[in-house]
Amino acid sequence: MQIDGQASALNSHVLVLNKLWMAIRVVDARRAFTMLFKDLAEVIRVDDGSFAAYDFDNWADASAAAHLATDSFAPHEYEWVQTVRMQLAVPKVIRLLGYEKLPRQQVKLNRRNIFARDRNLCQYCGRHFGTSELSLDHVVPRSQQGLSTWTNLVCCCVRCNAKKGGRTPLQAHMKLITTPRQPRRNPVIGLRLGNDKYASWKQFLDQAYWSVELK
Repeated sequence: MQIDGQASALNSHVLVLNKLWMAIRVVDARRAFTMLFKDLAEVIRVDDGSFAAYDFDNWADASAAAHLATDSFAPHEYEWVQTVRMQLAVPKVIRLLGYEKLPRQQVKLNRRNIFARDRNLCQYCGRHFGTSELSLDHVVPRSQQGLSTWTNLVCCCVRCNAKKGGRTPLQAHMKLITTPRQPRRNPVIGLRLGNDKYASWKQFLDQAYWSVELK
């Protein structure tokens, strides 16, 4: 299936549940539509705490009805893509029809997740920077046997990184604004949940147990 439309809409994030209604990953809209079209998944629409399930054809009908104001969900609450024949609302949650496995719960240690954990704040000066202006700092430098771990890597601006050099914060007379820890779930998801656009995800994400991996 070829879907044409704005790149931003096709790159929208969609929460994926397994057959048992447990959150297992986040995919982009392209992948979500592919699974729906192949009948591997169904759309789960959340409306005031109640759930409604749609296969691909029914979701297409609901999308059309929304534009004709004959359905209760508001078009402005969704991203939209244009196909040759119709406009489709990008679902926010889909559920796999034949997959019951749970995801691995360990959050991947990578640059994106560290920046998200630290919310793009330099952990020494406390200022917010764009990703291109940030680097990763080993709290205990590698030259002093510091390891690349959640508890030894922090988000750091270029200026503070240069000031600290190959020293520990104590040696450089600098102080961390927070103690680095390993997050219990993907920190990018935490940032998404602060956006009303992803409010429907909250009831599927148990903060105490599930880590959702972006793929």
